[in-house]
Amino acid sequence: MLSLLYQEGPSTEGIFRRSGSAKTCKELKEKLDSGAEVDLACESIFVTASLFKDFLRNIPGSILSSQLCDKWVSVMDQGNNEEKIKSIQRLIEQLPRANVVLLRYLFGVLHGIEMRSEENQMNAFNLAICIAPSLLWPPVSSTPDVESEFTKKISSLVQFLTENCCRIFGEEINSLFGEI
Repeated sequence: MLSLLYQEGPSTEGIFRRSGSAKTCKELKEKLDSGAEVDLACESIFVTASLFKDFLRNIPGSILSSQLCDKWVSVMDQGNNEEKIKSIQRLIEQLPRANVVLLRYLFGVLHGIEMRSEENQMNAFNLAICIAPSLLWPPVSSTPDVESEFTKKISSLVQFLTENCCRIFGEEINSLFGEI
């Protein structure tokens, strides 16, 4: 999925904003969940993006870990960008290795899309609005006002992560997918 999004996302206007066919997504999700072979290259890239966001939303406790929720939310309240980057790196070190690997590839994709935002209309802010709710959610439900404020803070964090991913994850994030 990420490989396809890396290849096609940067040249696709509204990637992650536009939804794939709900019926197709449901059918493909059922096939994937059953272990059947699925050729996503034959599907709309919007279906792939929708399936990937659904996958992220179904990671138990979220990819950024609901246990660290308060710490993630407070990162953007810290001083300068260097302090924010150091705090993010410390939080990333507390995540399971599989989450860290997936985050690196995800932000490699988001960075590639952002680099061509004039073409695809998906700058870091727009990407964050679309992706943030799939990356972290509060461990307990709350009022709509509190959830709205939470979403704004997490979106701001994801925008910062996207804009600074090379400094956070290392310059090799640009070559994670090799010469596809």
